[in-house]
This record gives sequence, structure tokens and C-alpha cells, in this order.
Amino acid sequence: MTRKLLVLLVSILLLSSCASRDKLRYYQNIEEAAYAESLTYNPMLKSDDLLSIIVSSPNAEATVNFNIASYGVGTSGVTTGQTTNVSPIQTQYQSYLIDNEGYIEFPVIGRLKLGGLSRKSALELIKSKLKVYINDPSITLRILNYKVSVQGEVNGPGTFQINTERVTLPEALAMAGDLTIYGRRDNILIIREVDGKKTYNFVDITKADFINSPFYYLSQNDVVYVEPNKARMNASTVGPNIQVIIASLTLLLAIYTIYSRNN
Repeated sequence: MTRKLLVLLVSILLLSSCASRDKLRYYQNIEEAAYAESLTYNPMLKSDDLLSIIVSSPNAEATVNFNIASYGVGTSGVTTGQTTNVSPIQTQYQSYLIDNEGYIEFPVIGRLKLGGLSRKSALELIKSKLKVYINDPSITLRILNYKVSVQGEVNGPGTFQINTERVTLPEALAMAGDLTIYGRRDNILIIREVDGKKTYNFVDITKADFINSPFYYLSQNDVVYVEPNKARMNASTVGPNIQVIIASLTLLLAIYTIYSRNN
């Protein structure tokens, strides 16, 4: 009888620990989603974006007033005996913070409203303003504080600086060490600011069609939250009392064994 009871307890534990394969696999039905029309990604500029804007032209002198260095080019070095090892200091240019109204203050031109524009539209606007002063201007624009945050059931949660201005949801999850076994893959929350308002959406990465959704590419300052599954939530309740439960079961089993032998 005791042996049957032990077999029953082990069976219950094994059945309760089984998980559906489909709840863990990513990109199911990839054959259908991979050939769907993909979205073109073009980041939108927002308030509090810190921009690097570098102007260039065949006539380098014409761009001087538009590229303000935060400090000049110089040299630094260490003297050893009679020899000085000299290394150049890289020039850094002024950055531009988009204010709450969406404007930056650009040299010579003055206030420019870039907030709410796509990166492509912002480049076209700056170029049109510069043509008054420079023939054939070329502009390089980068978001310097592009970052995303990943929280919840991942192996390495945190805020990650992005250098490419384009990052996908799978890439952000990979930066955070991927989901733990307790993370829900079918209900990942993405919090995003659009036109000054917080929005949210849930993404199911077990279904491959999410790669064609507006949330496949993340936007600057997006927050990704991986919700814990039922096993994790149940464990958080049972966890503090697990030793008491095990001790109680052991005691009951011992009492039952003694009782069985005496009868």
C-alpha cells in the first residue's frame, strides 16, 4: 500500500510538471509568415530624443557654422624620457535635444520642429532649410539615446542602449538573455509612447505572424515586459511553505507506514 501511495505521488508530480511543446516553441507557422509583405521600418522622432546632426558638403568651409564642436581637436600624450607619445582627441559635435514641444535649436537656421517626424522626413526638412546656405548639403542624423528596457521573466533584465536605431523584439529579448522557462511567450507586453500618450500591445512570439506586426521592430524607449506563467505564480505562493508541506507529507507517510505494520 505504501508503495502504491508513493507511485501515485510521483505520478501526480510528473503530470503537473508536463508542459505543452507549443507553449515553448517560437515562430510556429513560420512558413506562412515568412513570405508575407514585411513592414518598412522608419523611426519616428520624439520629445527627449538626443540627436547628432552632422552637415557635410563638397565645400567644407560652408558647413563650419552648422557643425559646432563641443571641444576642439587637440592632442594628449605621455612623456617617457625624451619621447612623447601623442594621440589625437576625437572631435565631438554638439547634440540636440528635442524639447517637449518637439523643437530643436539649430545653428543659423533657428528653431526646427522635428518631433513627430520620421527620420526620413526630418532629413528632408533640414536639407531644404540648408539649401539656402549650402549647395548640395548632406546630413547625417542619429538618435544618441536610443534604448529599450526589458523586464519580467528574462534571464538578464535591464535597459539596453541601441547603436543601430533599429532593433527587433527577438533581438531585445536576446540582449536580456532570453526568456526563462517561466516566462509567457504568448502574452509579451510592449509599452510605447505615441504622440505623447502611452500605448500598449500584447505580442505572441510563439506564432510567427508577429514578425509582420508593428511591434516586431521596437521604438526608442519601448518597455518590454514578460509575464510569469502559472507555474511561476503558483511557485511564488507555495515556495515559502514548501518545506512545511514536505515535512508534513513525510510525517503523514511515516505515521501511515507505522500504522500499516501494526495492523
